[in-house]
Order: sequence, then C-alpha cells, then structure tokens
Amino acid sequence: MTDYTALAQGYIDVWNETDADKRRALVEELFTPEALFTDPIGSVRGTAAIDEFIGAAQAQFAGLEFSLGGAVDGHHDQARFMWHLSAPGATEPLAIGFDVVVVEDGRIERLLGFLDKVPS
Repeated sequence: MTDYTALAQGYIDVWNETDADKRRALVEELFTPEALFTDPIGSVRGTAAIDEFIGAAQAQFAGLEFSLGGAVDGHHDQARFMWHLSAPGATEPLAIGFDVVVVEDGRIERLLGFLDKVPS
C-alpha cells in the first residue's frame, strides 16, 4: 500500500533540494523513468526533463520554500494534495497549488498540477 503522505512530502523535498546532484537523485527515486509532469507552466516527460524543469523553476523562486498545504488524500494509486510556496517565516504563501499524482509501484507515474494562487 502506498503511503501517499510520504510520497507528497518527497515531492515537496524535491522542490526544496537546491543541490543539483541530490535533487536529480531524489527525482529518479520519486518518479518513474518515463513519468509525465504537466502543470500550467509546462509539460515534460522523463526524470531528466522533470529535474531540469524543477531546477529552472528554482532559479526563479530562489530563497522560497515549498510546504504541504494540508492533508494528503489518496486511493487506488492516485492522490491529491495542496502545496504552498512561501518566504521563510512568512505567514501567507506567495503561491498555492493543487497537484494530483498517479502512482505506479510506489512512484509517481503522472503529475497534474494546478495553480490556485500566483504572485502578481
């Protein structure tokens, strides 16, 4: 049985890992080799492309941190969760997103991301 909360936290950890080698290893551990990642900003396939996408986004959000925005809900190899992007110590997130993942053998096979709040 998949621990959806641990999977979602692993996803948050990937976004917060700024060391390129460590981030790449986390991406390869968390996602299937041909995983599809789609959100309003882009769509990429495969761990190398996902890692590059995250690295590019991190450059835009330097100094900000991702966190889970509440409880993770999952069943039948799929889960949904909210995330927040905030400055350290801030009480209000700059961005809020909602992601849905499809899981295969305990790893993310597909991620569908939505942005609920974005900075102006």
